[in-house]
Amino acid sequence: MEPNLKVLLVSDDEVIHNQILNALTGSYTVQLISTRDVVREVNRDDQDIVIFVQPETDIAVESIQYIKSVSPSTLVIFIAKGSDFTQLRNITKAGATEFFVYPDEHSLFISRVPTIFQNYESNKKKKEDTFSVFTKGRGQIYSLFSGAGGSGKSNLASTLAQTIKLETTAEVILIDLNLQFGGIETLFSIHSNRSIADLTPVINELNESHIRNVSQKLEGSKLEVLISPCDAEAAERINEEFIAKLLRTCRRSFDFVIVDLPSYMNSQVLTALEESDQIFYILTPDTPALKVLKQFEELAVRLGIELPSRTSVILNKVGKDNEVQDKDLKNVLRFPIAATVRFDKKGLQPFLNKGEPVRKTAKERRLIPFAKDVRKWGLSVLG
Repeated sequence: MEPNLKVLLVSDDEVIHNQILNALTGSYTVQLISTRDVVREVNRDDQDIVIFVQPETDIAVESIQYIKSVSPSTLVIFIAKGSDFTQLRNITKAGATEFFVYPDEHSLFISRVPTIFQNYESNKKKKEDTFSVFTKGRGQIYSLFSGAGGSGKSNLASTLAQTIKLETTAEVILIDLNLQFGGIETLFSIHSNRSIADLTPVINELNESHIRNVSQKLEGSKLEVLISPCDAEAAERINEEFIAKLLRTCRRSFDFVIVDLPSYMNSQVLTALEESDQIFYILTPDTPALKVLKQFEELAVRLGIELPSRTSVILNKVGKDNEVQDKDLKNVLRFPIAATVRFDKKGLQPFLNKGEPVRKTAKERRLIPFAKDVRKWGLSVLG
């Protein structure tokens, strides 16, 4: 089987999904999610095959229609809990290709899986060979977060976005979700009355044109920036549903979405973290910052945020005089260290004082140590 074939099992029934997982383990890699997470997961990543177990509530048809609207090539297999011709007709019309009844046809389903998967792979390869025209793929959402203030998160977010934009031909957007106080507009000396809050009236029909009408395009790099309203009252009108729709639209419209998150947890931040493909936790090498990271990990477990598979640490403000050295952290941290960025007050401060981006052009000869380290990190992100 193709090693990167993505199989998603959608189920709220522990008995059924455990039997399916036990039968498929060893042959296929299957990701299990609940029905309430379907929208988020299919927006986050393309799925090759979705095995959808009939839920208790009547949302199967709507969910399958959504899966097929976002990813028409996805093969949907429906596992019903009873024989119902009307249900079969509705599920088939919604886009399901295969239909099995549990428990009567469980053995049949397991025996048919290899053939179904092989046929899908064969058809997928034929389409790839036939259509060589480049089509825009699903964008990646990278969120930068830190529970500790003063970690340098906004500097890193802005420089990472600039770096990716300058080093590639990709479409990149930087989003400032520090809704109450902002910060990105200061780093880039952006003076505009337009902000994320201006998308509120059109959020239900949001598209790329709406976003580009509100975002600011930086001279030189052409990086798109969605700035914060810097207004507590406006921030209250931006709820988690707004954040989810904004990020999903950006994912479809841009290759890379860089999100600068505030240093606290609320429903908007939780939504952004759940929508993210990668979470970069910004950590300064000192004891208070490590304590906050530990608290964040515990909170994430209570909130049900999946961190281990998509979280890495960026060590910022690294220097010889640090209380904690990076070699001491490798045995302490739960997450891998993706990059280390040197403490570079002398090189960075003039840019901060003037409100100028650290990176301006693609082939700058003299980069300050901070910019060099972020460039190295950015290139590793690009693979």
